[in-house]
Amino acid sequence: MISLDQKTAPEIAREVAGRVRARRRERGLTQEELSRRAGMSLASYKRFEQKGLIAFDSLVRVALALGCERDLGGLFAQRSYQSIDEVIADRLRAEGGRAQRGR
Repeated sequence: MISLDQKTAPEIAREVAGRVRARRRERGLTQEELSRRAGMSLASYKRFEQKGLIAFDSLVRVALALGCERDLGGLFAQRSYQSIDEVIADRLRAEGGRAQRGR
């Protein structure tokens, strides 16, 4: 999907941190409890919620601690297209493969 509302990396990171904060609160966890479950320091976790800064492996551990690991499975899962020609070529390849399997 093409988005005309391009965001910066820090904006996206803060949005993700906000979503994590919301999941943490839904589960009734304090920052200290979640940081302990995720195996990271409280200071690192607080920095994440405040600024969106976190190492990827720490983010994975936070997702696991919250039971949200499925959300990470969607990262980079969908192919992005640069042009309509790429979309058409991809569809033609897929249709050709289905036609050959059907024989």
